[in-house]
Amino acid sequence: MSNGFLSQEEIDSLLNGGGMTAEPVQEEILSDIEKDLLGEIGNISMGSASTALSTIINQQVNITTPVVSVTTLKSLKDNFQVPNIALEVKYTSGIMGENLLVMKITDAAVIANLMMGGNGVAENTELSEIEISAVSEAMNQMIGSAATSMATMFSREVNISPPESRIWSDASSNLSDNINDNEDIILVSFRLTIGDLVDSNIMQLLPVETAKKIVSIMMGTETSEPTKTAEPTKIEETAKPQETQRQETHTQQRVSHEEPQSSYYQEPVRQQPPVEVQKAAFQPLGNAAASAIPKNIDLILDVPLEISVVLGRTRKNIKDILSLGTGSLIELDKLAEEPVEILVNGKRVAYGEVVVVDENFGVRITSIVSSAERVKSLRE
Repeated sequence: MSNGFLSQEEIDSLLNGGGMTAEPVQEEILSDIEKDLLGEIGNISMGSASTALSTIINQQVNITTPVVSVTTLKSLKDNFQVPNIALEVKYTSGIMGENLLVMKITDAAVIANLMMGGNGVAENTELSEIEISAVSEAMNQMIGSAATSMATMFSREVNISPPESRIWSDASSNLSDNINDNEDIILVSFRLTIGDLVDSNIMQLLPVETAKKIVSIMMGTETSEPTKTAEPTKIEETAKPQETQRQETHTQQRVSHEEPQSSYYQEPVRQQPPVEVQKAAFQPLGNAAASAIPKNIDLILDVPLEISVVLGRTRKNIKDILSLGTGSLIELDKLAEEPVEILVNGKRVAYGEVVVVDENFGVRITSIVSSAERVKSLRE
């Protein structure tokens, strides 16, 4: 400091906190709420995928405990154990973006062995072409089932492209042609268990843009693009003569019997011939019982109808449904002595009681629903 004034270097030093250079604050890619929402969506959709895989390999499969984080493909290559098999699909409608499902080769070998009729004990750590094809089909069914579950959550159609599978054998292998190694991606890691054979992890990789799109749909903040037909419609309305617009507004407000005055030609209204009005004639009513059954009823007597019996109903939230397992007990909203509902093609027609006939369950009809109840059921 000279002559009572501060130099520019001293001013910069004071502004920077005594010589300490302020580091730029890194913007958070996903908030905690967005991570929780992606984890819950992944939990539900992968729960549906585990059901599909369980049906294919005839083993109990659980895919749970999602953990959401932000990473890059380069970081995965440096830290994740290889080899792996990756299945890449694209969302083509409902959601636009990439989606990768990555599984360890050892876990994929167990799935391939079960699909080919084995006991799940895989001896080789390398997959043959047939085994790769089998695992790819299983993963394809998993992603397809997950997409169907997402379509239900989003209330829209979600379609995916044909999958592309590849083996990730070393760090130099390319995992995706559309995602850069240094690009930020969203990693959703799940715990995968297959009976007593597998207790491992499976990964779902999403670009940040796709993850943000999914979050915006669930939170109701999705921005819809303007339609192309909006602008021509506006131009067309603007191009109308002002006199025409005033006349249309005037017509909507009240009905006038006077001929509107306008600056353009109107075709004169032609007189219509008088309409003859006659009194309606009805046939006399006959025997109601005899006319209740149509004469051509034989044409539909052999039409099959689906009959189902409803023992009871209940309502549970998603948390309770996901916690169900073998041996779980679901309590219905109907007492043991109450009659069960008998439905024909989904419509309630009668009530009855459950009986046993030759080691099979049956239902004895105790009452037929009234006409008012039947009409109400049809309206529902």
